[in-house]
Amino acid sequence: MLTKEEAKEKIKNLIQTFKENIEQYKLVTYKEAQVRKEFIDKFFVALGWDVNNDSGFAEQYKEVVNEDAIKIGGNTKAPDYSFRIGGKRIFFVEAKKPSVKIKEDTEPSYQLRHYAWNVKIPLSILTDFEELAVYDCRIKPNTKDNASVARTLLINYEQYIEQFDSLWNIFSKEAVLRGSFDRYVESSKGKKGTSEVDSEFLKEIENWRENLAKNIALRNPHLTISELNYAVQKIIDKILFLIICEYRNVEKYERLRDIASKENIYKNLMPYFKDADGKYNSGIFDLEHDKITPSLVIDDKVLRDIISELYYPKCPYNFNILPVEILGSVYERFLGKTIRLTESHQAKVEEKPEVRKAGGVYYTPEYIVDYIVRNTVGRAIEGKTPKEIEKIRILDPACGSGTFLLRAYSYLLDYYLAFYSQNPVKYKKEIYQIRENQWFLTTEIRKKILLSNIFGVDIDPQAVELTKLSLLLKVLENETKESVNQQLKLFQERALPNLDKNIRCGNSLIDSDYFLNKNLTLVANEEMQKVNAFDWEKQFPEILERGGFEVVIGNPPYVKARDYDKDKAYYRNYLNSCQKYETLYKMWDLYIPFLEKGIKLLKQNGLIGMIVPDTIENADYALMLREWLIKNFYLYQIDFFPHSKIFITQKKVVGVKNTIIFVNKSPKRQDVRRIFHNKNYRIIDKEDTVEHNLELFKQNKNLVQIRAKTIPLGEICFTSYGLRLNSDKSDKKTVFKKSDLLSDKKTQTNTRLFTAGKNLERYYIGKSLWVEWNTERCPRLLVRPTFPELYEPNKLLLGRQTKVATLDKEKHIVDNTVIVCIPYFELIGIINNNIKKYFSNLDKPRQVLEDASRGFSLYYLLGIINSKFIKCYISVLIQNSIDMFPDDWKRLPIPIIDDHNHAKQESIISCVQQMLETQKLLHSALAEQDKRLYKQKTDLLDEQINILVYELYGLNKDEIQIIHGH
Repeated sequence: MLTKEEAKEKIKNLIQTFKENIEQYKLVTYKEAQVRKEFIDKFFVALGWDVNNDSGFAEQYKEVVNEDAIKIGGNTKAPDYSFRIGGKRIFFVEAKKPSVKIKEDTEPSYQLRHYAWNVKIPLSILTDFEELAVYDCRIKPNTKDNASVARTLLINYEQYIEQFDSLWNIFSKEAVLRGSFDRYVESSKGKKGTSEVDSEFLKEIENWRENLAKNIALRNPHLTISELNYAVQKIIDKILFLIICEYRNVEKYERLRDIASKENIYKNLMPYFKDADGKYNSGIFDLEHDKITPSLVIDDKVLRDIISELYYPKCPYNFNILPVEILGSVYERFLGKTIRLTESHQAKVEEKPEVRKAGGVYYTPEYIVDYIVRNTVGRAIEGKTPKEIEKIRILDPACGSGTFLLRAYSYLLDYYLAFYSQNPVKYKKEIYQIRENQWFLTTEIRKKILLSNIFGVDIDPQAVELTKLSLLLKVLENETKESVNQQLKLFQERALPNLDKNIRCGNSLIDSDYFLNKNLTLVANEEMQKVNAFDWEKQFPEILERGGFEVVIGNPPYVKARDYDKDKAYYRNYLNSCQKYETLYKMWDLYIPFLEKGIKLLKQNGLIGMIVPDTIENADYALMLREWLIKNFYLYQIDFFPHSKIFITQKKVVGVKNTIIFVNKSPKRQDVRRIFHNKNYRIIDKEDTVEHNLELFKQNKNLVQIRAKTIPLGEICFTSYGLRLNSDKSDKKTVFKKSDLLSDKKTQTNTRLFTAGKNLERYYIGKSLWVEWNTERCPRLLVRPTFPELYEPNKLLLGRQTKVATLDKEKHIVDNTVIVCIPYFELIGIINNNIKKYFSNLDKPRQVLEDASRGFSLYYLLGIINSKFIKCYISVLIQNSIDMFPDDWKRLPIPIIDDHNHAKQESIISCVQQMLETQKLLHSALAEQDKRLYKQKTDLLDEQINILVYELYGLNKDEIQIIHGH
């Protein structure tokens, strides 16, 4: 690879050659293939890319691939180059001959943007070497766009050297590898006009659902809610499946549009559906078992509006190249809403209650899915032959729309293809060639892999159907109308497998034992439907008879037991008492029984990989799970994402920190591999230790040892989030906002001081507002009220994101960006029946905690928490995470007070008292001289407190130097 200066020199030479012969190059007779070979190829070679595959990589791992031309509506083709790292596309380049006017012509820019937008490539390049244009391909393309729309850079060849740093820092191979390309993309994310294909397509099919639901409910008044949901979903699935087949040339292109151009559209669709069932055997078109959709009445206008928007160029979606994975992520969010019927039988589409409560559907990012699959499925099949892999069963017990299963299936397909391609002569029945060095798996093999290896369960019937749809569309990749018809003709075999035995519907955590002690005559069908009991031994008998699944993967639900909806309380209580789960403890989270169940479904030496909240490491309710895992199994890897919140909804980043846990169902004892990822999701550190020792922490490869005897802050203080104010969505008449409860001045209703985390400073509370408190409407607006008594005693306020602490003696009410920290002895005077339950969930008896906390002054704790040592400790402990949650604060080691260091404690208390007073004076001072004086005094007090803290923890000079260098 050339250095940056060598690359610049190469490009200077290309510029000179082009300039000397520009008139010749601009002739119409000078072809695109020539400019590619003589200039564009060499330009990107200079930027470090192996354009000619001099490294000899296999097709799937080439750095630069010449994409196939794909016709859509007779007009569109793929870009000329795909630049990749590890087989993953990074950006496209579309080449034109110099006679084309890059700056003005609309067709080349639309083609590039249309293709890249559909496959979620954020940036791509259009160039004839004379000019180079960079496009933000997250902006939805439109045929009416002129060439400047979404263009972020346009430069002439004579400007390449002037702009060289920008080109190198974004598009060179070195820049991509070190993350500069990703950072550039991220820096422009969310700007006006950017809208990724999955978000746009979600809006599209949500609109289909709403229009279909309203019309079907109107014309078919006999339908129940469940029948209406089923009917709408089935029709969308059928249309979507067929349009994808049309774009892929598996079905006649525009057949749907031809039907929609005539009257009685739904009636005339039936023969198309029947033909599809004969070809595909997918279950989507099974009109024999489907007793609902064949007899529906649907107005022509509704169907015509949907179908007419599906074809190029009017349709922005290229269904030939739209990855099945994107459809899966769209459907995952699509499942977050449901159709309900009003008393007048009108259809309303609304968020499911659990989704509304959670603030949207959480969907797992692609890189996380891929990472988990590589470290489980990849580990399980490594070095094995296809014959050996046939026996490996992969399960997602909460599969949703099938994201994890689809990735696992894709991983297997890639592995099989690489294996067979090494000896194509021997495996001519397993693969077929489409061009030099490019092979595809036969449909027979693709079906065999799916049926042998992929299994899933979900409680939601819609999710099950969508998982099947995604997997079946994956089977059809690379098929043509001729290949499908050939299977029917030669083998009397339909193109797709039936997945009813692989992807099943039910409650993964509850079997039919739930109903054993109940009078079934009194059990309503509605309750049975909600519980949806699932007997694993009956549903997967052969797999469980031979020991279980080899791999379990997924993202289980995150729901605290106490947050279950009322209609789910019955099986929450059942789980607590059924004695089938060993790890349920206190107010457990739903991911805990899912992880336990997943491990129990594994055969010996099987692997599980799940992404769960990071509370698995330290939360009280996860204690039994941690002990069970460490005692019985081999935790081979745990991944942390301390700099980022992984999950997003349609609306926002979700405020939860995550951990990926990998377990081998084996009693062997080996150290766990602990991996930390940076904000670009690249590994930044590895640590080989099975325990997270709170008495040692790593900084600059040196160990700082806490020599004093300490006690966790959680054994001294009760810690809790503040309340969360929100609109009361259950109140249909009046919706209040957070701002309605707050004011700048004290009023008759706004009677209590209020502050948020952003207003906290070290030893000082900044701006305070007044909050409405103890009024009739106030309690209904508290999403997480905590108990009112929490705000009465003297307490510490800890910033969730600022990670600073101060003292509150004015009974502030705080929101959930603040952690309230109260010594247990301070709560004695306010204990009542309302808050006894909070103590019942603690590890130790209440009296023990109260006694343990009595020796600790709030001033002492405040000085410790605000010290430079604890600041360093926090940054290492939670790796500079955005948030410090209550369980994080609980882990802080506080030096125990005894006769030996009692004097130091008193000194810290005195310094902190002075600090609090000086901070008030500093913030109220008007004269600059006074401000400097008070600032000087706070710095001196800080230094004194830090010296005392270092002595309390027993740090030596070298360790103190490490702290100061942090």
